[in-house]
Amino acid sequence: MKPSRIAVLGLALILLGASPFALGDDKKSDMNEIGNRKVAHRAMISQEKEIGIGKQYSAEIERSAKLITDPVVNEYVNRIAQNLARNSDLTIPLTVKVIDAPGINAFALPGGFLYVNSGLLQTADEESQIAGVMGHEIAHVAARHWASSMTKQTLAQYAMIPLMFVPMGYALYYSVMEAYMNGVPLMFLHFSRNDEAEADYLGLQYMVKAGYDPYSYVTIFSKVIEEERHTPGSVPKIFLDHPPTPDRMLQLDQEMKAFPKRDQYLVSTSEFDDVKARLNSVISNRKKEKQQEGPTLKKRESTEQTASQTDDKGKGKDSGSDTPPVLRRRDN
Repeated sequence: MKPSRIAVLGLALILLGASPFALGDDKKSDMNEIGNRKVAHRAMISQEKEIGIGKQYSAEIERSAKLITDPVVNEYVNRIAQNLARNSDLTIPLTVKVIDAPGINAFALPGGFLYVNSGLLQTADEESQIAGVMGHEIAHVAARHWASSMTKQTLAQYAMIPLMFVPMGYALYYSVMEAYMNGVPLMFLHFSRNDEAEADYLGLQYMVKAGYDPYSYVTIFSKVIEEERHTPGSVPKIFLDHPPTPDRMLQLDQEMKAFPKRDQYLVSTSEFDDVKARLNSVISNRKKEKQQEGPTLKKRESTEQTASQTDDKGKGKDSGSDTPPVLRRRDN
C-alpha cells in the first residue's frame, strides 16, 4: 500500500470517528441499565493512567485557584454530585471541589476530578439546575471522552508520518500538523460536538435516575444566553465551543420526551436557599478581608544617642551630633 493511501485511510478513520477506539455501548438509551452498561469509549490510555494524569492537573489547578473551604457549602455540593455519580455509568471515585470564581461553569478533569464554580451556585435558581451542569460533566468522565480524544490525537500523529513522504506544499503540511498536534488543550478541556451531545444525553439520564427534573438543564441554558448578552465574551468554557443554540436545546427537548415519565421530580429544597445564602456571605467576607489587606506603614522609632565620656584608657566619645568623626593623632 502506498504511503498516500495509508495517510488518507488514517485521517479518514480519525475525522469520521470510525476508529474502534471511539466506540461505546449501543445500550446507552436503556436507562434501566445505567450502571451495568458500558458507555466508555475505548482508549489506549488505561483508566489508572487517566486517574494519575487527573491528579497532576488537579494539583496544578489548586496551586492557582481559590477554593471555597466552607464545610457546609462543600458538603452540600459534594452530596449532589455523589448522588448523580451513584446513578450514572461512572466506574471510578468522584472528587468534588468548589472554586471561588464567577460564571455558570463546572468542569471535570480526566480521572474523576470535578470542579464547580461558585458562580454556578450563585446564579442557579434551584438545585436541579446545579445537578444538570454537574451531570453533564460526570457524563464526560463516564464516557472517557478525554482519553478517547487523546487516543485520536495519538493516532493522528502516527497518520502524519506517511505525509512526510507525500508531495505537498509546506503550508498545507504545516496546517495539517498544527490541526492535529494542537487539537485539545490539556488544562481546559474542549470536546468534539459529538462528545458534547453525548454528555448532554447521558447527563439528562443521570438527572432523571437521581430524581431531578431534566428540563432544569435546559433552563440553565437561558441563563447562559442572558449572561452572554449582558456581558459579551462571558460564556463559560462548558459552552464556549458549543453554545446553547436553539438546535441544541431542541435536540434536548426531543430526547427528554422519550424518557420515562414520573409523577414528581426533585426541583429544589430549602437547603439550597440556605447554602446559597451562606456561600454569598462567605464570598462577601472574602472581598471585605481583601479590601482591608494592603501595605501598612511602620512607624520608625527614633533612637536618641546619649553622649558618653571618654575614660583615661582612650575610649572614644559619641556626641550624637551630625558632625563627622574626627581622627585624633596617636602620640608614640
